[in-house]
Parts: sequence; structure tokens; C-alpha cells
Amino acid sequence: MRFVVQVVSEASVVSDGELTGKIGKGYVVLIGVGKEDTKETADKLIKKLMGLRIFKDENGKTNLSIADVNGGMLLISQFTLYADIRHGNRPSFINAGDPQTAEMLYDYIVEEIRKRCPDVGTGVFGAHMDVSLVNDGPFTIIMDSADLK
Repeated sequence: MRFVVQVVSEASVVSDGELTGKIGKGYVVLIGVGKEDTKETADKLIKKLMGLRIFKDENGKTNLSIADVNGGMLLISQFTLYADIRHGNRPSFINAGDPQTAEMLYDYIVEEIRKRCPDVGTGVFGAHMDVSLVNDGPFTIIMDSADLK
């Protein structure tokens, strides 16, 4: 499983002309599900995400978590995080999770994060989306479950 976490001052997502999610200060999290991922995998990444201290404190140091700043999260499914470009120029997505399992895990992640964060917006799984954001920093972190113990 992969999360791309961007610190934003604001963000929104539109699908089929409809606003489906909007936040102020917080994270945009792009979520990619791999074919070996499970709820346990998601739990590890959620725990790490909630504990990240990447917001600046009063001294300008990155010491504050999403909860410390009462931030929101905009959660966007993105299977292209599993693009494999090692061979040729056309990406392969053979390592991405199958759509049914990926959607179940995406919904699980949204549900679990909503238990911990009061302001959560989402995209639409499998849909074309227009995501707008103001990246604050910019500050972007790539989280891969393969890197966690």
C-alpha cells in the first residue's frame, strides 16, 4: 500500500462536475492499494499517518501532528501509484490491487480515518477526478507499507 501525503493549506476534489470533498489546512492523501494489501497493511499506514509530525510549531520546527493543528484530510484513491515503468514506456499496473479489493480497502481507510479526524473529504473510487490543492511548503511524503516494520 502506498500513501502520498501532501501538506496543504486547502484542497478540493470534483468528480462529474460535483464537489465531493473539500478541506482547509491538512493533508491530501493519495492512496494506492497493492495486490498483497490487507486491512492489517492499512492499519499500519493509518497509524503512521496519524502520528506524522510534519506541521510547524511556534519555532518553525516540524513537530505537530494533524490532530495538533485540527487539520483535515482529503483522501483520494489512485491506483496509478503502482505504475511499473521498468520495461518500455507504457506503464504496467500488474502490482495494483484488483478493483473490488482496492475499493473495499479504500473504504476501510476512509472509515478508520474518520474515527480519528473530524474533517475528512473523499474522492470517488475509480472515477475521473479533478483535484485542486495549495501545497504548503511544498511538503510531500511518500509512505510505502513495504518500508514499515
